[in-house]
Amino acid sequence: MHEKTVREILGEYSKLAVEMDTLSNDSDLYDAGLTSLTTVTVMLALEDAFDIEFEDHMLTRATFHSVNTLLAAIDELLAAQAA
Repeated sequence: MHEKTVREILGEYSKLAVEMDTLSNDSDLYDAGLTSLTTVTVMLALEDAFDIEFEDHMLTRATFHSVNTLLAAIDELLAAQAA
């Protein structure tokens, strides 16, 4: 549901070594060139785009591993807001 936005943000802010359209939703973003610094930039852009705030326990490499892990985290945060 939010895949397009997540992919657009990753394409703009992650500075990956490859184009986003060459990666599957399960591709390892760190293998593709994501760094700890660009992870912070991506996180801030995602927070702005979805009006969410990543919780401390989510600030791990596992959360930012792939498009799918990011989508799961975003869905979790949006569901918590709606509750």
